[in-house]
Amino acid sequence: MLYNKLGKSGLEVSRLGFGAMRLPTIGSNDNIDETEASKMFTYGIEHGINLIDTAYPYHSKELDGNGNSERFIGKFLKENSYRDEIILSTKSPSWLMEEKGDFERYLDIQLDKLQTDYIDVYMLHALTVPDWNRVNNLDVLDFLDDCLASGKVKHVGFSSHIEVDYFIEILDEYPKWEVVLTQMNYLDEYYQSGIMGLNYLKEINVGSMIMEPLRGGRLVNNIPEEVQRLWNTSEVKRTPVEWALQYLWNRDDVDCVLSGMTSLEQVKENVKIASTEDIISESDQELIREVARTYRSFLGNRCTRCGYCMPCPEGVDIINCFTEYNIAHMMGDPKASAMQYFTLIDDDSRADSCIDCGECIPYCTQMINIPEELQKVYEYFGSEFDHF
Repeated sequence: MLYNKLGKSGLEVSRLGFGAMRLPTIGSNDNIDETEASKMFTYGIEHGINLIDTAYPYHSKELDGNGNSERFIGKFLKENSYRDEIILSTKSPSWLMEEKGDFERYLDIQLDKLQTDYIDVYMLHALTVPDWNRVNNLDVLDFLDDCLASGKVKHVGFSSHIEVDYFIEILDEYPKWEVVLTQMNYLDEYYQSGIMGLNYLKEINVGSMIMEPLRGGRLVNNIPEEVQRLWNTSEVKRTPVEWALQYLWNRDDVDCVLSGMTSLEQVKENVKIASTEDIISESDQELIREVARTYRSFLGNRCTRCGYCMPCPEGVDIINCFTEYNIAHMMGDPKASAMQYFTLIDDDSRADSCIDCGECIPYCTQMINIPEELQKVYEYFGSEFDHF
């Protein structure tokens, strides 16, 4: 296994981290297959993975429920005496905070679930601009100061799904941030905070952890023929998993890549890749860019996110509805973006709130019939999250 420094935290982390949102299950998302998951964690730890990342809602029946991932991990680490060997990362459910005391209350619940008296990396979970504004008004930074002072938390950070300007604002507001988790893969260089966000983390020496390196598996399953033909032209033959992971590990602004592995075979494959130094040549970097361009040719519509259609008089978040729709359509599966569509876009701002008034149509630079396309978004994702 190869290791990196996690920014100014000083933590030495395996460059492959174990994301615990997609553990194997039996029958339902909240029923973890503990026998199989234990084998996976054991193999990963024994072969060098030293960071496990989880969160309050992972493996719950609903998106924001009290999940079983933390419970299982706490039980596994205690029964196998692995706690001291592992950098344990989890996240505060920011969207559930209604008053100041909630921060401490949920932290104590999570410590109990994890059967530990401290958390190595504690992050505010999936910050959006409204979530950040709400928790900031509840003095969340004072809470983080208290966490660090008490020893319940060793290092603090946040995970986010926001544009780079807001991303930098949050980073600049609190000098004690040490770790940030953002989404990145070779398709997402300009999605959300993207490569500009990663560059800024590197500049200020905040550790970077990456989620969705395989786009929920969409970059490695059911590869389109057009994409596979491009991969086949490379002199160095790599699997789609190798292309996706090595693309990230060849960046000097990526410290740790989280993979949400669901089988022992995946753990073995990813550990092997993470233990191999593989330099991506300039010609292969261009090949990766060509693959990304090919995937983008499968977009559902021509939205360029210019924003001239906004604001919608009914409050529809047209840009982000189209963004998540286009990404999901590009990958050929609504599951690719369904979770982000339903968690990052408010209920009243999704596509089904469009009343077909047509006021946006004259402003679209791409001459898109926006109400018609919003109806397609609604038909694609539905009105509620049922994609587990």
